[in-house]
Amino acid sequence: MIPELSETVRNLNIGNYRWHLFLCADQTKPLCCDKAESIVAWDYLKRRVKDLETVASVFRTKANCLRVCQQGPILLVYPGGYWYRNANPEVIERVLQEHLLGGKPVEEFLFATNALSE
Repeated sequence: MIPELSETVRNLNIGNYRWHLFLCADQTKPLCCDKAESIVAWDYLKRRVKDLETVASVFRTKANCLRVCQQGPILLVYPGGYWYRNANPEVIERVLQEHLLGGKPVEEFLFATNALSE
């Protein structure tokens, strides 16, 4: 592997994550929610993932658009492909506590799943 890339993989701890969260935030053309609302959600997610790093291996990615374009921000959780709507800080906290740490998806905000089976 390319040395610089190997260092980045090591620094980001890639390969050791249990969860990968994608949040539609800071959109170029806000369609699913107010841009400022999405930034608040993203900032909250970043902070909480950092707070939880000792108990949960979570990687987060800000997505410009997840193409649902309604009832956002949209939060996508892998593995499992759990799609959550209205992902404001309160919903994000519930997903972190109930789904990631507790093992039970938050049905109230879950609108789709796609595990991307082989």
